Amino acid sequence: MCELIPPQADMTEDRWLRNGTVPGGDLTSPADTRPAPLLNRRTLLGGAVAGATLAVLPYGAAGPAAARDRAADGKFPLPAAPNGNGEFAVLVTGDAGTGEEGQYAVAAAARDLMRTEQIGLAVGLGDNIYENGPESAHDSEFQDKFEKPNAGMDVPWLMVLGNHDCSGLIPGSGGDPSRGDREVAYATTSKRWYMPGRYYSVALPAGSGADGDPLVEFFALDTTPVSSYVVQTDPYFHWDGPYMRAQRTWLEGALQASRARWKIVLGHHPYLNNGEHGSAGSYDGFTIGHYTSGIHLKELYEEVVCGRADLILSGHDHTLQILEPSARTGGTRQVVCGAASKTGDGKAHFDLPAAWQDFASHGFMVLKVSPKGLSIDAYTVDVATRTAKLAHCTRTGTPVNAPAAAGS
Repeated sequence: MCELIPPQADMTEDRWLRNGTVPGGDLTSPADTRPAPLLNRRTLLGGAVAGATLAVLPYGAAGPAAARDRAADGKFPLPAAPNGNGEFAVLVTGDAGTGEEGQYAVAAAARDLMRTEQIGLAVGLGDNIYENGPESAHDSEFQDKFEKPNAGMDVPWLMVLGNHDCSGLIPGSGGDPSRGDREVAYATTSKRWYMPGRYYSVALPAGSGADGDPLVEFFALDTTPVSSYVVQTDPYFHWDGPYMRAQRTWLEGALQASRARWKIVLGHHPYLNNGEHGSAGSYDGFTIGHYTSGIHLKELYEEVVCGRADLILSGHDHTLQILEPSARTGGTRQVVCGAASKTGDGKAHFDLPAAWQDFASHGFMVLKVSPKGLSIDAYTVDVATRTAKLAHCTRTGTPVNAPAAAGS
């Protein structure tokens, strides 16, 4: 069935139409096997640079190789070892990319914690460039909505794609996943932005295979093609097309092969959620169709992630939630952290068990991972004063896939 949201004005599209099209001679075909889509401004502007980038940096590029490349290129390197507290401390933000005061306030508050918490890594959970993603890999919006707000937070940011990063005529629809290639391409020129592919993994410490198993591994997903508000028209990005099949195969293999003590999945759209968007399988009240409901993302989470990963970190809902793991999730905990620039409507829409949640505040979280445990510190931010307040801390000492105790 065709699922649509009402179209909205898109002045960026209008400006492009007035300025004319890009000459066909400037195009380079992406190095993949997708069927050729209808030519439009997204494929015209993004194809050349993104295709070249993806040919060099394939989906799921190895973390150690990417880490060495960043150091060689003068980019902020992935942390090589735990900090002085014996842990990896990670800033977690989501739905940040507005370039407005809320984003600047949250960034300023987080920046103040960087040194005291010895944070060496950050995560951006999608919707990095509102309202419909960048127009090219060199769009000034990367500066206005990422680099300038995050100035001074000189660590690599593990970035994932959100629905607003992959939209066109209908902002936020997620109807043009190909636009996400521009964000992958931008990673080759930014010191902060880390996105070696549309989906990928990063293990820390990097290159620890010869000396011991990694402490933590992150698995970044692209959830938009199976959670869009409109039907995907490019067969390559259909819910059961080549792209999603390849991503699922990669994720299954990567989670199975991982020897990290802690495994964390990053995806813009949540599996479970008490905010107004709801949970995968019934997003925004939809329960039928292949796209808006997120039914196939629900299947991916339940069949591949739950019971294998310790955390699912998501944005999409502009709230802060630390939900409880359950038998349904196989012990995997869902965390929603999408209040880095916008806020929710102030109320819970569902009643999934939660350790803590806030539906009205701006904020961020800090993840701390050590051999002894994993903790999540949730901070709310007062925008007027640009200050953060520690609102909650959740801690666990046992990984989901921990070996059974002897004699049990």
